[in-house]
Amino acid sequence: MEFDSVIVMLLVGALAGWLSGRLMRGRGFGVIGNIIVGIVGAFLAGTIFPGLGFSVGGSFLASVIHATIGSVVLLFIIGLIKRA
Repeated sequence: MEFDSVIVMLLVGALAGWLSGRLMRGRGFGVIGNIIVGIVGAFLAGTIFPGLGFSVGGSFLASVIHATIGSVVLLFIIGLIKRA
């Protein structure tokens, strides 16, 4: 993996974390926490969703949508664990 692709992945994850924090109001961890969750969610979405057959394409917008879905799912799961 090249350095440029790592930077793009971090930027997509940060944007996805911010978006997921806006979508999941009340379940977030603040701006910095949501960005970290977004980066982890982008990584999880990039590894798990293709194995399940979900693919949204290769454009920047598709990557942000894919990562945002992963981040929302991760925030939901963390919220469930946090309540238990």
